[in-house]
Amino acid sequence: MALAERKRARSVDLPPTPPDSEHSDEERLELELSRTSSKEQYPLPPPTKEPTQILKEDEKTPDSWLPRDPRLIRLTGAHPFNVEAPLTDLFDEGFLTSPELFYVRNHGPVPQVQDEEIPDWEFSVEGLVEHPFTLNLRQLIEDYEQRTYPITLVCAGNRRKEQNAVRKSKGFSWGPAGVSTALWTGVPMAEVIRKAKPKRGARFVCMEGADELPNGNYGTSVKLNWVMDPNKGMILAHRMNGEVLRPDHGKPLRVVIPGQIGGRSVKWLKRLIITKDPSDNWYHIYDNRVLPTMVSPDDAANDKSWWTDERYAIYDLNTNSAIAYPAHDERLKIGEPEATYTLRGYAYGGGGRRVTRVEITLDKGKTWRLADIDYAEDRYKEAGRQKLCDGTLDIENQEASFCWCFWRLDIAVGELAAAADVFARAMDESMNVQPRDLYWSVLGMMNNPWFRIVIHREEEELRFEHPTQPALMPGGWMERVKKAGGDLTNGRWGELADGEHETERAVEEVQEIKMTNDEVVDTITIEELRKHDQDQNPWFVLDGEVYDGTAFLNEHPGGAQSIVSVAATDCTDEFMAIRNETAKAMMKDYHIGSLDEAGISALTSDNEASPSDTAATPTFLNPRSWKKATLHSNTSVSPDTRIFTFQLDHEDQTLGLPIGQHLMIRLADSKSKNKETLIRAYTPISPPTKRGFMEVLVKVYFDSPSHPSGGRMSQALDSLSTGGTVEFKGPLGKFQYHGEGECSVNGTKRHVDEFIMITGGSGITPIYQILAAVMEDAKDETRCTVLDGNRGLEDILCKEQLDGLVEKSAERCRVVHTLTKGPDEWEGLRGRIEGPLLKQYCGREVNGAQRKAMVLICGPEGLEKSVYEVLKGDGWRDEDVVFF
Repeated sequence: MALAERKRARSVDLPPTPPDSEHSDEERLELELSRTSSKEQYPLPPPTKEPTQILKEDEKTPDSWLPRDPRLIRLTGAHPFNVEAPLTDLFDEGFLTSPELFYVRNHGPVPQVQDEEIPDWEFSVEGLVEHPFTLNLRQLIEDYEQRTYPITLVCAGNRRKEQNAVRKSKGFSWGPAGVSTALWTGVPMAEVIRKAKPKRGARFVCMEGADELPNGNYGTSVKLNWVMDPNKGMILAHRMNGEVLRPDHGKPLRVVIPGQIGGRSVKWLKRLIITKDPSDNWYHIYDNRVLPTMVSPDDAANDKSWWTDERYAIYDLNTNSAIAYPAHDERLKIGEPEATYTLRGYAYGGGGRRVTRVEITLDKGKTWRLADIDYAEDRYKEAGRQKLCDGTLDIENQEASFCWCFWRLDIAVGELAAAADVFARAMDESMNVQPRDLYWSVLGMMNNPWFRIVIHREEEELRFEHPTQPALMPGGWMERVKKAGGDLTNGRWGELADGEHETERAVEEVQEIKMTNDEVVDTITIEELRKHDQDQNPWFVLDGEVYDGTAFLNEHPGGAQSIVSVAATDCTDEFMAIRNETAKAMMKDYHIGSLDEAGISALTSDNEASPSDTAATPTFLNPRSWKKATLHSNTSVSPDTRIFTFQLDHEDQTLGLPIGQHLMIRLADSKSKNKETLIRAYTPISPPTKRGFMEVLVKVYFDSPSHPSGGRMSQALDSLSTGGTVEFKGPLGKFQYHGEGECSVNGTKRHVDEFIMITGGSGITPIYQILAAVMEDAKDETRCTVLDGNRGLEDILCKEQLDGLVEKSAERCRVVHTLTKGPDEWEGLRGRIEGPLLKQYCGREVNGAQRKAMVLICGPEGLEKSVYEVLKGDGWRDEDVVFF
């Protein structure tokens, strides 16, 4: 595809690049011909599509005007916008990164610049210069030759999540995708500075952007002699991959500094200030530094000298690498041991130093083997001088290396199967090599130890585990080891030493996330709290602090009822038991005050006076209090699957659970030393009309080498003796099926002609509840299609019940099973629930008309995410998709 076809169509009124006055007409003609003949010798920008949708996360932020790509992983909540792409998506785009997947580091709101304002955008050159002046973008393009350079930018926080796994730093959790590459077009900064004529004593160039932040505009500095060195390649860029900069990347003008951390490449440039000393900007002093490892967060907060010591400021990138494939949780069938698997990843150096080798080890560094390296940057050098992306490409004589490189190595599958892990490390031309162990520091920057992937052998396939997952996403061997009490700094990556036993480890207490807002100082009485026991304005209490749930009623994944049911109560136990770090981190935004002592006492009395467990009510469940039920029987339906039958208060009592909703189960963890309370959501498989009893289908996750702790709740249930009691609470959930195609989501009713139900593993239970309600009603004409994914035949839950429903209502009910490890006699589908299967059964349109349908999804997180992406791409709206 030609480069021009890959650019966005924009109507920005910018002057053309000035003619190349250094060459004759004949020479310029040769340049134009060379551009045509050699343009495919180097990578061209990947296909790009500018986002047009305002994402929900941005709707209530100052960036509510700015469309963004939903694939990006948010590292700091909704605002400010700090993101990286999924590592495999980034790597698969190739050497150049599209603007929509390019990582973003913003400190606050993005300056809004209209296209018609771009030519008149001004910046100043001032300070220790003889001729200070102001220049607009039109003049910058008309008066100077435009250059195009391939440059990789890297955030200094790249891979920080690994440091945060060891000990929380002051920085947020970047994964390994805080790196991206583009073709940048603009003017060498030296040419603009040279025109101003720096005075004697000038040593630094301070740069300041237009982003208005709590501590002033963002700014930083670099040394003047670096700027003036043509080999450093520092430019004032106004185009990225041949198109006008997008807002998150500095529209309309930014600095791009090759070989140094991304924090030096100031966006939305407004001022260049020549000075004697480094920048005194708040963000230059208190960001982008690596303090000595013994300096604690408290030390750094109490002693400003740590921050003003220029020795600890970071400029050049350090040598780094990462493994992209195998991806996290990728599975590889062992098959023939002689077959090969290709390991792939990236590497980069700093300060223009070229990566000279990438090495791989399967035995923890005892032996190494060299990977093959592709230096795509060299192909731009080999192309010579020519026009590219509205600028002149001319880096034939550039010895520095300012881009990442991709590496690969073929390894026999049998070798991978015999190994416990695989490491990658890179070395640059000055023999800087990635260290074996990480160097922890207060800001968590410049993390570059060997990149380690753990290999798990599970029956006849391998599962690969990366160190971490970005942001608050769970997963990774570092998190697993830390939770198990392993010391990640013990020199063995937290693994047990010879002779050491798991029980000898002292499990480190996890630091709780701060959920309160220090600026909130109001005291709230019990009378005030009880006034907000309402559907539209619910307040609730966590650890003595009061929160307003009103703003989150429509967004809560469990439905508004999840919040309304705890209004004016203390719900600390259940919140702490089931909410993840993301939910806890959000709570400070809803914090409105502290409950006074009298109020806390009153809530305690309320809890003690809650309805009796044996109250003779027609329905069992109570959404505002826990009710006890007795285990009547535990029936095995497979080696790891049970049906638990619980006896209700009396023989005529029904459960009181609407179709499509779930309940919470609470009991003590018998395996934990302090009998920790466990709370999980389940959906019974017994019909809501059943009296006196309810049945819950549970897959028991036993301890295994890959999951040493197993499933705590399922094991606790399985160890419960007949006659033992378990507590229940509910109903909860945002979806409800009323019958004959009528349903509601968060109270909003709608009618559908069909349900498409996508599930995996134990996720079948809420799906089965709805399916059974539809099919057992003779008046209901709603059609249902179920896609059920599992590993083996024995993993299909409720198969007999599902088969019975199909047999009973074949014209309305279709159930499709697919297995990833089906036996030889399996005649059904094989493989995961992915694009082809979804397109076959879940197309948005049928015969040219949109289906009047709703998609219901319940399964593992990976399944839900991948299915959602396919559905979105096919035109399904968010309101048509419900997750359980």
